[in-house]
Amino acid sequence: MTAAFCIHRADNVATLIAATEPGAVTILGEASAQIVAREAIAAAHKIAIARIPAGELVIKYGWPIGSATRSIEIGDWVHLHNLASNYDERSGTLNLHTGSPTDTTDAYV
Repeated sequence: MTAAFCIHRADNVATLIAATEPGAVTILGEASAQIVAREAIAAAHKIAIARIPAGELVIKYGWPIGSATRSIEIGDWVHLHNLASNYDERSGTLNLHTGSPTDTTDAYV
């Protein structure tokens, strides 16, 4: 069973306990439910448990962590490709998989 944990009733994302492939995911915690992952998602990453229209807040732990940069459907991976952080204005410039900055150059070359 693939599972994700939701901390607060207001959350529209949950955190995956283990990596998942497309398919059923059981949501544990405050928003107990079953959803379908629409894509492969790594462990500890966020999965949408509610539809989040573009521009709407992404809520985790009962707190807005950012805004959707495009429409996010239930079961989508929520990460740098569809979320702008409220805390790091450079989040949109980070590599999707490594988190490395992509907006800088090597000054020592």
